[in-house]
Amino acid sequence: MTPGASPLLLLRAALLLAALAASCGAPLDDPAALLRRAKEAEFMGWMVGVRRRIHENPELGYEEFATSELVRRELDAMGIPYRHPFAVTGVVATVGTGGPPFVALRADMDALPMQESVEWEHKSKVPGKMHGCGHDAHVAMLLGSAKILQEHRDELQGTVVLLFEPAEEGGGGAKKMLEAGAVENIEAMFGIHVADIVPIGVVASRPGPIMAGSGFFEAVISGKGGHAALPHHTIDPILAASSVIVSLQQLVSREADPLDSQVIVSQASVQRCSAVVDFMNKDKPFFPPTINDPELHDFFAKVAGEMVGPSNVIDRRPLMGSEDFAFYAEAVPRTYYYFLGMLNETRGPQAPHHSPYFTINEDVLPYGAAMQASLVGRYLLEHQHVTAAKAAPRDEL
Repeated sequence: MTPGASPLLLLRAALLLAALAASCGAPLDDPAALLRRAKEAEFMGWMVGVRRRIHENPELGYEEFATSELVRRELDAMGIPYRHPFAVTGVVATVGTGGPPFVALRADMDALPMQESVEWEHKSKVPGKMHGCGHDAHVAMLLGSAKILQEHRDELQGTVVLLFEPAEEGGGGAKKMLEAGAVENIEAMFGIHVADIVPIGVVASRPGPIMAGSGFFEAVISGKGGHAALPHHTIDPILAASSVIVSLQQLVSREADPLDSQVIVSQASVQRCSAVVDFMNKDKPFFPPTINDPELHDFFAKVAGEMVGPSNVIDRRPLMGSEDFAFYAEAVPRTYYYFLGMLNETRGPQAPHHSPYFTINEDVLPYGAAMQASLVGRYLLEHQHVTAAKAAPRDEL
């Protein structure tokens, strides 16, 4: 016993060390233990604080300068290296050995151009802008994952790449991140989204198609004005536009492509109008459908089942919404996208995404942080030998 130290003081020190060991010493390959870590009061409070700061200061696509700065400050505090900027405001951080295999996680950062109608202490301070889809939570959860991974950096058998992406909401931020080289050498990638209709503690996804593709177009139909009492002297573009709308709806179930400009042009010409169609691919690129790798689905179900229980890993029907995460599949061999439940009916009604009344159940944050860390940690553990075998030199005959 150290001279002058009381037994009570030593007991307190031992308990403190035991608590620290319990919080940080859980193996990276134990998803349930990582969830307990993320649920600890200090850890949880930090993620909540990050999410609320982002929520108060929402920024639209390619304008996420303050959000990007916040991300970089938190990464600096954790001692995690990163590169910036990608696609104007994007950040790419790395944790691990710096060598293969490389596996990635992604969070979108942008807000929506809408006025928040929820009255609470951390309501948006920016008129006409709101985090109404949960991207503030996504950033906080990925930073939480970064913290867990950094605590276990010596256990990582490869490199985790953390992508903080701008402009998911129609701006195609993922496409620009890809073009900037953010996903070079990555062999697998996971994306996450909070879900307003899936219960808290439940995750949902499926193999194959999970989200639809989408695109924007603008059609200008021109006619000829005139006096309402002399309609035969006019060429009415409103009638032509109405005919186009009806025809597009009818063509959904037929062989003709409803996005083919000939559909609009031909229907306009029937009404003696002219039409010009712009598919706006430069400013708002077409999003391909999001398709999950079948093998990664089996992997996800196993890891998630160890964290939340197999009964809380459920199938989800494909959604007609789109997600620019799909672009990453153009460069990453295997991608996977899943939903993280946050519905708790005891909190009252949960407004849907993109509603001015949308809210985040902050109890979801530790689930997201731990789930993402568990997926990439396990992936690296299971694929280190495969990657090493591929990279092993061979004697030529």
